[in-house]
Amino acid sequence: MKYPYSLNLLLFLLIPCLAFTCEENSDNSPVLATGYDRHVELQWPKHPNAVQYRILVSSDGESFSERATIEDTLYMDFVNDLGNNLSLHYKVEAFTTGEQAETIGTKEVKTKDFSDEELLEMVSYYTFRYFWEGAEPNSGLARERIHIDGEYPQDDAHIITTGGSGFGLFALLAGIERGWITKDQGRERFERIVDFLAKADRFHGIWPHWLNGETGEVKPFGQKDDGGDLVESAFLMQGLLAVREYYKNEGQIQDKQLASKIDQLWEEMEWDWHTQGGQDVLFWHWSPNYGWDMNFPLLGYDETLITYVLAASSPTHSVSADAYHKGWARDGGIKTQQEPFGYKLELKHNGAEEMGGPLFWAHYSYIGLNPKGLKDKYADYWKHNRNHTLINRAWCVENPEGFKGYGEDLWGLTASYSVNGYSAHKPGSDLGVITPTAALSSYPYTPEESMEVIKNMYYNYGEKVFGRYGFYDAFSPEENWYPQRYLAIDQGPIVAMIENHRSGLGWNLFMAAPEIQEGLKKLGFEFEDKYKASSTGN
Repeated sequence: MKYPYSLNLLLFLLIPCLAFTCEENSDNSPVLATGYDRHVELQWPKHPNAVQYRILVSSDGESFSERATIEDTLYMDFVNDLGNNLSLHYKVEAFTTGEQAETIGTKEVKTKDFSDEELLEMVSYYTFRYFWEGAEPNSGLARERIHIDGEYPQDDAHIITTGGSGFGLFALLAGIERGWITKDQGRERFERIVDFLAKADRFHGIWPHWLNGETGEVKPFGQKDDGGDLVESAFLMQGLLAVREYYKNEGQIQDKQLASKIDQLWEEMEWDWHTQGGQDVLFWHWSPNYGWDMNFPLLGYDETLITYVLAASSPTHSVSADAYHKGWARDGGIKTQQEPFGYKLELKHNGAEEMGGPLFWAHYSYIGLNPKGLKDKYADYWKHNRNHTLINRAWCVENPEGFKGYGEDLWGLTASYSVNGYSAHKPGSDLGVITPTAALSSYPYTPEESMEVIKNMYYNYGEKVFGRYGFYDAFSPEENWYPQRYLAIDQGPIVAMIENHRSGLGWNLFMAAPEIQEGLKKLGFEFEDKYKASSTGN
């Protein structure tokens, strides 16, 4: 809906300032300005006749110089060239026709040196916005990708990813706890999401990898991948169960209704269908047109552990413990004794046994499943994931390929965009591409080492790697390649895992689910005693 300029302005001024040093709008300026450490973010309402906007800056409020001319109504000004701990005056002008300019407003703002905690808050907040501001509008779920450096692919703007959306649910919960949105705002978004998912295409209760956010129809991920995707659905349900735990004991009837709707979705998921009639293993895909043709059994170790935990925990369609031990763990064949760089891997990493797989294997199953104290007869999962991370870092520090930029403050290989398409980057299969989610989502395992990467990327690479939804998906100093692109499945774990380090939010919610506790016991897992009491919700 298009509003008159005056109404647009009114609506814009009502938007709360969510973080940090945003100046009060006591001067009634339509320009909002937020000062961080090395950048200032400016936003203003869209002018109805603007062709471009010009941003100018001054240190005294009188003598202005141009910083940029853009078409967007959000500008992030990295001010390394101006210094730090600054007091700046900004002016935003709209060009309507020719070279005629109209001043939209001015604003004074300050920057200041950030503590590590403030820097972590900033990174989390920006990344959270991918799932709050950048969500597909009808479904409320996470778009598969957002390209700042170009338009969405023609048929891609409304395509949502079920797995990435599951991670995004944890990001939204973190947003509530951090005060970036209210609990009511969060519930309204979750209601939209859950209602959409209930009507969207499902196959024996299992969602596909991609859905059209406008229609709820499946968008095939591949020719035969046009039906139920058990693993992506597991990532999604991991998040939904955390949302259920967050709201189920709240006082409002809407909260209990939301929890009840999630229960129904959970109970309708036919995990046992994905054993192909009772085999001792789970299979990833089923298609209404091709059946089991893809024939992809889930054999550990990789990112899919959470699928077995949920399948064993299902209150209606659970699988036997044999599926886990004989299928996933291959009757003990999952064990290994590899010690790359002196760090022991207890589990064989499929296709990457010697030095560990891409780092998302240490993230996706552990957004809600707490690896601290999590043990079974195959591994201590905290030690295993920490060592996996340290191996990945050690490879980059040693840098056998001699890639530019690699070191103690720039490491992290995982699946992401690559210089030529998409790649599962890992030690031994390294293309010189750093993926920020690798180190950032490993924050609980390596907080000091991961903070070094955050500081280096923010202070030294700046706008090349950091934008409106946080750090971009991937970059390569070696190739001078800095695309401004995001992927939901990489952004979500950043917020979720940083919040798990800070407060344990996602871990505490998911592990409080009584079905999960029973499922873990069924599979022979030990887990922290604090979760063994009856679930009390939030």
